[in-house]
Amino acid sequence: MPTHPDRPITLVVSFPPGGAPDQIARLLAPQLQARWKNPVIVVNRAGASGNLGNDSVARAEADGHTLLVTPNTFTMVPHVLPAGGQHADVVKDYTPIALLSSASMLMLANPRLGAKTAGDVARMAKTQPDLGYATSGNGSPMHIVGELFNKVARVQLRHVPYKGTTPAINDVLGSHVMLTFLGMPVAKPLIDAGRLVPLAVADKARSSFLPSLPTMQEQGFAGVEVDISFGVYGPRNMDPALADDINKTLREILAKPEVEAQFRNLYQSVENQPRSAFAEKTRADYKRYGKLVKELGITAD
Repeated sequence: MPTHPDRPITLVVSFPPGGAPDQIARLLAPQLQARWKNPVIVVNRAGASGNLGNDSVARAEADGHTLLVTPNTFTMVPHVLPAGGQHADVVKDYTPIALLSSASMLMLANPRLGAKTAGDVARMAKTQPDLGYATSGNGSPMHIVGELFNKVARVQLRHVPYKGTTPAINDVLGSHVMLTFLGMPVAKPLIDAGRLVPLAVADKARSSFLPSLPTMQEQGFAGVEVDISFGVYGPRNMDPALADDINKTLREILAKPEVEAQFRNLYQSVENQPRSAFAEKTRADYKRYGKLVKELGITAD
């Protein structure tokens, strides 16, 4: 990677420290530093639903020294924010560089509900009009998948939004709300502790972390899928050769057994795609989630 002598590289995370994007950036930083022989610094710029950090990368020099590490909520958030906001365009203002990892989205219940499958929930919803699902807020991936389930299952689970994932989980654990949707990294320790019951994988395929848990599709709820993935973007107009070089470096790092093991410790699977495939995924996700948000009538209000 052509860098200026002694010039640091910044990995921007648009979320507070401690979450999955931050953990991934801090896992990658020492590996990249060793390869590039320059300091690699993780900077958390949280705020405005991730747009504060995202926009700062869109405005940066396209020389590979400022990169964004983000979940694919990046492609969802623009569709739920009020129109007229002056934020960078996901498709036009960034250079997709590499898909890093993926994790499954799960439907989960408080053990007291007595549900074992998504089908159980669909049946219960018909006789329990107050049955609700907790999310981290309007327009979140949890909200999108919940409304997708409502549509496909032809039920009306009540949406209960919170200001963040932690308060949502706490109220499900406390039996105030009986259902939620969570990514595997957050859900697995709670499942292992017997505090939440996994009902379905809301993704295309089963997860290697819970291989016996069927998908929504397998349970008769086709299309109830919201994937969770993490990737790296640069500002627009990056030299394609530079972007390809960073993609190659990241894929070589992800192929190292010790790095793959670190991702598995976070209940994530590493991905290995050419840059063109990641660019296509970004465009497809942006289009799909835009369509879903409109169809399901989801807003950030």
